[in-house]
Amino acid sequence: GVLSWNNHILSSGGQDTQIINHDVRERNHVVSRYRAHTQEVCGLTWNHDGEILASGGNDNLVALWDARVTSTNSMDVDPQFECREHISAVKALAWSPHQRNILATGGGTADKCIKTWNSVNGQCLNTVNTGSQVTQLVWNPDAKELLSAHGYSENQLTLWDYPRMRHLADLKGHTSRIL
Repeated sequence: GVLSWNNHILSSGGQDTQIINHDVRERNHVVSRYRAHTQEVCGLTWNHDGEILASGGNDNLVALWDARVTSTNSMDVDPQFECREHISAVKALAWSPHQRNILATGGGTADKCIKTWNSVNGQCLNTVNTGSQVTQLVWNPDAKELLSAHGYSENQLTLWDYPRMRHLADLKGHTSRIL
């Protein structure tokens, strides 16, 4: 599975298709369950202000969950947005440190794309075909750049200029996929 912290809340995603939010301070620690995925949850990350959780799954779904809804409603929560434009598993998720509502996601072997999303309205802003499976995404905190890690077939790191998503450099050396 996959884990992501939000202050005292630990979110876990598993093969059972659920995301469970645990309050680590409490004996009865399960505070909510997020259900939208139909296959394993393989990507999970809270945004910087702890209001939105992004999840990715082997079902090609990116779901955005509003924590403010969780705190006021029932234990089982539906996503605020479901983004279904990837055609392969979505493991790579990263929130921009420069623009609070921008999420980057990366698709697996059949998809090979990085997509950027506006979390306010759930709209896809940009799609870039990387030529290989996207396994991880990391924003440069000091510059508007995004680094993608890849698996099949290139096994490289690629640096992108954001928001143009202009290819800046490839860093090669791995002989198998970078996880």
